[in-house]
Amino acid sequence: MDPISPLEQALHAARALVLSDLAAGEVAAADVVSMVEDSVVQRRWWVEQWPDGVAYVAGLVAQDVQDALLEKYGRWPLCPVCGSGDPHALDVEPELGPDPHWVCHKAGVKVAAVGGLGSATGGAPSS
Repeated sequence: MDPISPLEQALHAARALVLSDLAAGEVAAADVVSMVEDSVVQRRWWVEQWPDGVAYVAGLVAQDVQDALLEKYGRWPLCPVCGSGDPHALDVEPELGPDPHWVCHKAGVKVAAVGGLGSATGGAPSS
């Protein structure tokens, strides 16, 4: 059996992290999971063109899914930190970098690592 390439490892990890966050928000419906798969396909091509970007895949997949959800359903993930005012979405930071986190710019805080929204929102992580 051939070992899994670093590219495939990164893509599988990104998929799992974003699916965990979607499940934590109870928005992991079939059409939303398809958005994740579409992003993974696009990012596979992107990393094949720029192999040094492999460490950035998780944050990029999270941003891709967030953008796709915004177009179809609305803002995601909603900020669990700010209890008052208009509901607003978290952002992924860094936009292009390793170790991506969901952040609330309104409160100026890191809420959770990508893949860790379940613990930040009080939900159980998916198993």
